[in-house]
Amino acid sequence: MFDIIKLVFDICLFKKGPQDLPGSVWLLRLLLAGYIGIRALMLRIYFDWLDTLLQIVVEIFMLVGFTWIALYLVRKLGRFSQMLAALLGADALISFFSLPAIASMASGHGGILVFSVMLGLIGWHWAVTGHIIRHALDKSLIFSLGLAFLYLLGSYQVMALLFPEVAGVE
Repeated sequence: MFDIIKLVFDICLFKKGPQDLPGSVWLLRLLLAGYIGIRALMLRIYFDWLDTLLQIVVEIFMLVGFTWIALYLVRKLGRFSQMLAALLGADALISFFSLPAIASMASGHGGILVFSVMLGLIGWHWAVTGHIIRHALDKSLIFSLGLAFLYLLGSYQVMALLFPEVAGVE
């Protein structure tokens, strides 16, 4: 287990890529379970169990759909489990690091430091997503960062549309 966390951490530090993950269904399930657990902890700070579950299901469908479409368009579907596992693992790891900042903001103690930390984590998430896309699709870093930005922005828009409370609109 430690080896898997270290490998995902190395991906988040740009030392490894999704190609370094084994293409196993077991690993994909394990990282999916980790993703669900971390996201549930994060979302439960603000939402009830039903909204938390629904948001996680929508997030997973968007991530699976994005991964499949991106790989299908470049004809590299054989990399599906590795790319999806890398995206799930990286998101779970970065989300884990953001839990203290999110809890601070939820308790009303979020100042400029917490806001700065969250901006840094968002930037890191974007860069890591671009890094994973770059290696999985064999595209340039600029293209991959652009695609990562469009995916992250689009997924936020879908979540805000389906769950207005996410965007602060009630």
